[in-house]
Amino acid sequence: MSEEILWAPWRMQYILGSKEPGCIFCDKPRQSQDRENLIVQRGAACFVIMNKYPYNNGHLMIVPYRHEAQMENLTVAENQEMMALLQEAAKALKKVMSPHGFNIGMNVGKTAGAGIEAHLHFHLVPRWDGDTNFMPVVGHTKVVSEGLWETWEKLREVFKVNS
Repeated sequence: MSEEILWAPWRMQYILGSKEPGCIFCDKPRQSQDRENLIVQRGAACFVIMNKYPYNNGHLMIVPYRHEAQMENLTVAENQEMMALLQEAAKALKKVMSPHGFNIGMNVGKTAGAGIEAHLHFHLVPRWDGDTNFMPVVGHTKVVSEGLWETWEKLREVFKVNS
């Protein structure tokens, strides 16, 4: 395998596991349990949530509240806030985690690889030199230096300061 590949075998739990009924991107923000639901920032039209099954430490998603599968159906306000929150999230990750780069993307539709195809969302994945080392490739083991809750606490604090 090339060391250019981001290897995330722990995602099989998500891929093969049973899915919660409904839409997590609709259901989670309706609850007031931001920490448990990994929501680090809320806007008027969109929110930022940590990926429970990350490709890399600090993997965030920027999601409109409104359940929508097609980009062309987003409102101007949703588009603008998604971009603003994407920018704010990148700044927060830089402050908290000092990544060397990012992968930013959106998979629209099942054919394009969307895990949750009915609700659009951007992925923001921090990257570091050497984050595709031999451990995940050869040992099928991902070394994550910090837990989800510790990362949530740090990101939430940075978002609060910048709001």
